[in-house]
Amino acid sequence: MHQMVSVSLKTGIEPRLVAVRGPLKGNIFPLPEGEFWVGRQATNDLQLEDHAVSRRHCLFIRSGDNCTLKDLESRNGTFVTGTPVTEQHLMPGDEIRIGGSLFCYRVEANATAGQEKLDSGTSTRELRFEESLYLSSDEYTILPPSARALHDLRTLLRVSTMLHSFRGLHDTTSVTAAEVLRSHLTSLLLDLIPASRAAIFIPGSHPGDWTPNPQVLTRVCGERVVVWQEPEDQSGLSALAAPLVVRDEVAAVVYLESTGPEHRFDEGHMQVLTAVAGMAAVAWENATILGWLQEENERLQSELKIEHGMVGVSDKLHRLQREIAKVAPSNSTVLILGESGTGKELIARALHQNSLRAAGPFVAINCAALTETLLESELFGHERGAFTGAITQKKGKLEIAEGGTVFLDEIGELSPVLQAKLLRVLQQREMERVGGTKTIQLDIRLLAATNRDLEQAVGKGDFRRDLFYRLNVVSLKAPALRERPEDTLPLAEHFAKKYAAECGRKIVGLAPEARAYLQSYSWPGNVRELENAIERAVVLGSSDMLLAEDLPEQIRESRPAAVSASMYEEAVEAAKRQVVLRAFEQVNHDHEAAAKILGLHPNYLHKLIRTMNLKPALKRARG
Repeated sequence: MHQMVSVSLKTGIEPRLVAVRGPLKGNIFPLPEGEFWVGRQATNDLQLEDHAVSRRHCLFIRSGDNCTLKDLESRNGTFVTGTPVTEQHLMPGDEIRIGGSLFCYRVEANATAGQEKLDSGTSTRELRFEESLYLSSDEYTILPPSARALHDLRTLLRVSTMLHSFRGLHDTTSVTAAEVLRSHLTSLLLDLIPASRAAIFIPGSHPGDWTPNPQVLTRVCGERVVVWQEPEDQSGLSALAAPLVVRDEVAAVVYLESTGPEHRFDEGHMQVLTAVAGMAAVAWENATILGWLQEENERLQSELKIEHGMVGVSDKLHRLQREIAKVAPSNSTVLILGESGTGKELIARALHQNSLRAAGPFVAINCAALTETLLESELFGHERGAFTGAITQKKGKLEIAEGGTVFLDEIGELSPVLQAKLLRVLQQREMERVGGTKTIQLDIRLLAATNRDLEQAVGKGDFRRDLFYRLNVVSLKAPALRERPEDTLPLAEHFAKKYAAECGRKIVGLAPEARAYLQSYSWPGNVRELENAIERAVVLGSSDMLLAEDLPEQIRESRPAAVSASMYEEAVEAAKRQVVLRAFEQVNHDHEAAAKILGLHPNYLHKLIRTMNLKPALKRARG
């Protein structure tokens, strides 16, 4: 058996095996001339007590400086640099795996066998991740039963804990997740391995304050192995580097340097760094993904940071804001749909403010507010003498909006004549003033809004089909306030601050009962009705808070369950009920006649009956 040998120091070249993993780790075995047998039996030159090793496992045949390795049809095979072999001529630096042991074949000036420290050599050592002592998945891997191994395992546990808690390390907006990991990992490595300095280099980027050994860096990146280089001069620089391989690419290189003979790297440090690099590669990939997610989140957030003047927290409003952000930069015509009072002009202004035309004019025209003749002159302008009263030339709103945006509100109210003229504007981007013959080119973006069902109007022949298609390139829907009730209170508070500032009043908020009424009301007039109600409350109120009694009567007609009636309110409601019931009795339950003597609109009387739950009483009274 040739397990641990001790020979006198000789001169010349001596091929030998250096155990870098397994129970004989750190020992050196000279290969004599002739045959050198390895196996589990005690009769071998090198006995490996390992069940993964066959009785006669392999044979080294040396002739001078040359050495050949033969596998003896072993059960688990013999591997050279990770590849199973039957017969292989060995080259210096080859790694040979036999069972759970790993040896490095060297041809160098010899030293005291069994006692040589790896840091006394002058060569460069490599270690592949699959051959790592701590990362190997080989069931026959044997950890050396030593205090150093226990220390290394504790070190790796500490590294693993740091990497798994990485999500708590990126609480900063000025530093990327990868940079945070980079900083923490280099600091930790300096605590674990006796290096003078440590850094993580990104291939292809500027190295920073100091330049790593280019040969080591090239070898690490090219071969994707851990490299340990020792200088011949013990006072020189010792380098230890490992790649962080992410998605089959070297994303970074962990690099350490040590100077002086008192702090040198050894095989154990190489094994630890290999394990750290293997674990850190996963964390680096996660950090890269996290960085991308942070950038993507910032990009999406920036889409929401558009100028829009919209107040609210609902998903519907946020969805509308995202749509505005996507549509605004284009030059497309947009049709804005929605009920009256939903803020369609606000959407149009947001589209303009966030477009490339933001520096140009924004011209809004209400198509329902003017007669056909006046609206035509307003849109297209007129020449002097075009009609009675046209004493000077006048530019139309379309011409004034050159380089900007034109917003046509209530587009569904356009007459057929104006619809035809507007279609030409959209198709040709040109027009003529009323009474003129000169064609004027237009550089405008057109936005339109309506609360009508234009498709239905097209079906009835009230609206041109070709114009509808030209307008409806992109459509946006302004949601009704009842569809986003969570926005009611934020809007109310916004309007309270706005009108309090205008009136010079101090308003600190909304009283709980006022909030309850606002939330329970259906808001048929949408945001416009809410704004008018809050403005009225600010003007008429006298408290530093907006109270329920400051709100318009129609909002307080239906009391929320959360609000209890005062004695005064109960008396008022009882009186209202009696007055309505008496009016119906006087006119023999004729609804129109009852509304007339009460001085109410018939529709409002229907609503009053519903909110005061008078239908059962009226039914009983009719008998």
